[in-house]
Amino acid sequence: MDSPQAPAPQVLAGLGIQPAAPADLEAVREQLGRLPRGVLGIAARCPSGHPAVVATAPRLPDGTPFPTTFYATCPRLTGALSTLEASGLMRAMSERLLADPALAAAYQAAHEDYLSRRARLAVRPVPQIEGISAGGMPRRVKCLHVLAAHALAAGPGTNVLGDEAIAALAGMWPAGGCAARED
Repeated sequence: MDSPQAPAPQVLAGLGIQPAAPADLEAVREQLGRLPRGVLGIAARCPSGHPAVVATAPRLPDGTPFPTTFYATCPRLTGALSTLEASGLMRAMSERLLADPALAAAYQAAHEDYLSRRARLAVRPVPQIEGISAGGMPRRVKCLHVLAAHALAAGPGTNVLGDEAIAALAGMWPAGGCAARED
């Protein structure tokens, strides 16, 4: 597993990111079915205690810019989010963004929070992804996985549409252990 250049431990702690123990990285490898890249720490955990969201370096160890700072790894979480995406929820959320100025403002604030958190994690600036968050923010909803991961990492009220996606998971997640991949 690769080792990205990491920010100071107090930066990670200030963002609520826990150091990734070797067992965490092994669990993430199991969850993804591959070696994780650029993991800086664990940004959120499942009720079972396994990693649910990792914080990823803005630049991977091979030099690739990586805008997805908060990456959902729990297979139950990602499967449930995929079900929501297939239901048309993203389209409905995007339509609401166009019609509701207060929602659009809250989503813009989520975009700015995402960028701020990623900038704090960057050891050096990554100009290729400057101003680009993830998940379609701030204009549309493109990926519920990113929005939910951001909401889980940053806490309720930070990403309103991520919070809505998590609420829509009721009955699907969180439930049970999740460290092993479900094939």
